Amino acid sequence: MSATLAADEALARRRHAGERVLSLASGEIGLPVLPELADRLAAAAGGNAYGPVAGSAELRAAAAGYWARRGLGCDPGQVVCGPGSKPLLFALLLAAGGDVVVPVPSWVSYTAQATLAGARAIPVPIRPGEGGVPDPAALREAVAAARAAGRHPRCVVVTVPDNPTGTIAAPGTVRALGQAARDLDLVVISDEIYCDLVFDPLYPAVSPAAFAPERTVVTTGLTKNLALGGWRMGVARLPDGPLGRDLHTRLVAVASQIWSTTAAPVQAAAAYAFAEPPGVVARVAASRALHEAVAHAVARSFTAAGAELAPVRATSYLYPDFGPLRDRLARDHGVRGGDDLAALLAERYGMGVLAGPAFGEPRRSLRIRAATARLYGETPAERETALTSSDPLRLPWIRASLDRIAEILTDLTGSTT
Repeated sequence: MSATLAADEALARRRHAGERVLSLASGEIGLPVLPELADRLAAAAGGNAYGPVAGSAELRAAAAGYWARRGLGCDPGQVVCGPGSKPLLFALLLAAGGDVVVPVPSWVSYTAQATLAGARAIPVPIRPGEGGVPDPAALREAVAAARAAGRHPRCVVVTVPDNPTGTIAAPGTVRALGQAARDLDLVVISDEIYCDLVFDPLYPAVSPAAFAPERTVVTTGLTKNLALGGWRMGVARLPDGPLGRDLHTRLVAVASQIWSTTAAPVQAAAAYAFAEPPGVVARVAASRALHEAVAHAVARSFTAAGAELAPVRATSYLYPDFGPLRDRLARDHGVRGGDDLAALLAERYGMGVLAGPAFGEPRRSLRIRAATARLYGETPAERETALTSSDPLRLPWIRASLDRIAEILTDLTGSTT
């Protein structure tokens, strides 16, 4: 089972039992639905017929325009939609075939999906502070070794910006990845669902499609930028050229056997969202500002407690490393690795996080992932207020969560935050 979903369920059981919990495990964005999107969904509720497997013409044109505004022009015929980017990613692995290179750390589902597809995940470490993209030099070595051992690496999955680290690979690293993929004849599957949540334009997220357009598939969705995880909507941009056309044919064939068509009302609302009218643009900007404020505040607590943490450049995720506190944690709490640390935080303090091993780290690693997007409020009114506040850190419910995190870390490490 997905480590994220399992952690969510465990925290929900404790909350229902009356325990005080602090949810930093879930990647769900805890924000309300933009009313104009809800109106579009409701207006399309009568759309109950099967539609094209690849998605409606309206949605595919809107998605093509969305990418064109980001410098990745494409024809609507290159776009395939699905019921969430997660099923799309799995279908792409099936369509590409062969083994899958994954960065370490990487999102919990990449390796699991490769296994479900009958493939083997080939882990390759990232460069420090550049999550989501495997080190291109190490990638070359790993693929050469795998092929020498009789394996068949066919694609590499990357995340730009990254989950779990909240960092962004440098353009030079992404360029080197593209060249390595070209030299090694690998398909690049670039999960860019967080691309609208980059905080500072001085640190842009550059797609591998900018450097290896003929072999890069780009996926995105509405789960993160517009907090629509429950609506299940994702889109994939297939490359132009022979490789892209072959992948498109295979992907649509897989989709036709798994989901047939994506819910028509959701497609109608998604087409409106991908067209990016002013209200949608404003909502994404407000969400991004809220994520930045809260993630940076939580980051300060982790670093004050003595954990190492690369600057968070995007998303609502942090990936602190408690390695500098290894001796103290072992002596005072019997903590030997990330699983121990996550269990201690959950059981003693009611704070849910995910351990580094869930993201491919070795068991000894003391890295954890903390997600801040469930701190914005318990009620729709609180979450809406957080979204529109000029200073969300001063809101009582957010302030209480931040103070509780600092209190937990102080008690855990003996630090003065």
